[in-house]
Amino acid sequence: MTDFLDTYETVIRLGLFVGVFALMGALEALFPRKSRTQPRLKRWATNLGIVVTYSVFVRVLFPVAAMGTALYAASKGWGLLNVLDLPLWANLVISVVLLDFAVYWQHVASHKIPLIWVFHKMHHADRDIDVSTGARFHPVEIAASMLYKMLVILLVGPAVVAVFVFELILSASAMFNHANVKLPLWLDKTVRVLFVTPDMHRVHHSVIRKETDSNYGFFLSLWDRLFGSYIDQPKGGHDGVTIGLTPHQNNQPSNIFWCLWLPFIKKYWR
Repeated sequence: MTDFLDTYETVIRLGLFVGVFALMGALEALFPRKSRTQPRLKRWATNLGIVVTYSVFVRVLFPVAAMGTALYAASKGWGLLNVLDLPLWANLVISVVLLDFAVYWQHVASHKIPLIWVFHKMHHADRDIDVSTGARFHPVEIAASMLYKMLVILLVGPAVVAVFVFELILSASAMFNHANVKLPLWLDKTVRVLFVTPDMHRVHHSVIRKETDSNYGFFLSLWDRLFGSYIDQPKGGHDGVTIGLTPHQNNQPSNIFWCLWLPFIKKYWR
C-alpha cells in the first residue's frame, strides 16, 4: 500500500480536488443558495491562485509532510495506535475521528488566538462563500497547520493510509461544506446529524461575530454540538446573512496580492 501511495498520491489528490471542485461548482450553478456579490471568475482566479501558492510553499518547507510523519512514527513505534497495534480498519476509523477532533480544536484556536487569527481571517474575508472558499487559506496558516498535524500524528500514531484517507476527506468536505448549494431542508437536517453541511458552515462565515465564532467543524458535526459551539441557523436567515468580515465589504478580498498581504497590515490586527 505504501508503494502504491508513493506512486499515485499526487494523482489521486489532484483528481479528487478537480473532481469535487467541478461537481460542487456545477451544483452551485444549478442550485445556488445565495446570490453572489462579486464575479465568480475573478474570485476563483484569486482563490485558486492562493491554492497554487501554498501548495508550492508547503511542498518546499515540508517535503515529507503528514504521510511521511506517520511512516516515521510507525518505524519508531510512537503514538497511541502504534502501541495498540489494532487491525487496519480500526486504526482507520479511530484515526479519522481523532484527527478530525484535532482539526476542530485547531480551528477554534485560529479564532481565539490573535496571532493565528490574523492569518486565518484571510479565509473569512471572502465576501462570497462557495466551493473555492474551501481551499482559500493563507500559506503561513497552511504551514502552521501542517506542523500541528505532524505533531498530532506523532501522538496518535495513525497508519499511513489512514492519514492519506483523512486528508482526502478533509479536502473534499471543505469544498462541500463551503459550497453555495441549496440542499433540500430534509436532506440538510439528515446529513448534519453526523456531517457538516453547507448551511451549517455558512453560519460560520457570517459577519456577526457570535456566528463567526461557531460551527467550527469541517467534517464531523458532533464536536460543535458536544462543546457548545453549534448554531443551527444564522440570525438573518441564509438569504439575508452577510458573508465576510465587516471591515472588508469591498472588492479587495478578491485581489490575491491584498489577500496574501492582509495579515501584515497592522491596522487590521484585531
